[in-house]
Amino acid sequence: MPWRKNYRTRPIEEADLEKVLAWRNSDRIRSVMFTDQVIDMNEHRAWFESLSRENTAICMVFEFQGRPVGVVNIVRIDRYNNKCSWGFYLGEVDVPCGTGAAMGFLALEHIFEVLGIRKLLAEALALNRRSVNFHKKLGFVEEGLLVGHVLKNGVYEDVVTMALFNKDWKNSKSRLEKLCWGGMVK
Repeated sequence: MPWRKNYRTRPIEEADLEKVLAWRNSDRIRSVMFTDQVIDMNEHRAWFESLSRENTAICMVFEFQGRPVGVVNIVRIDRYNNKCSWGFYLGEVDVPCGTGAAMGFLALEHIFEVLGIRKLLAEALALNRRSVNFHKKLGFVEEGLLVGHVLKNGVYEDVVTMALFNKDWKNSKSRLEKLCWGGMVK
């Protein structure tokens, strides 16, 4: 079981751009993204620069033992309705079992406790059962199905919509903490 101290999230930096772009353009990641085209560095850099101009999105790099291994995007931050959406992925595959759960936990802790968000929304391709089940493990509840919503490989695919409320996060935080670290939170 991994130690909590081995994991952290931090804001994305310019030095991360090449690695994050390589992850995003990998077949493994693109196959489950809504938009699966290969992104070039100019487009990627424009996205990065837009983060500093907007207050509706945050990108964080997830690290294991000081090494970048994943990304968490918090998007569509709506302060009036106190809600946002998220997306994430592990870019590296040579990480300990449970690293994805640790990333989810730390991201949820940031979203609900640092940003003070009331409702977190998630969307996943219905065919991506792994993501849907992961969200359910984190406490998300399905809110709906968007039929024929995203074009993937010439076929319009369904999208599952899910949500987690701050109050439910508070009720499940200790359970998730034990799931991630089994009490080894040093």
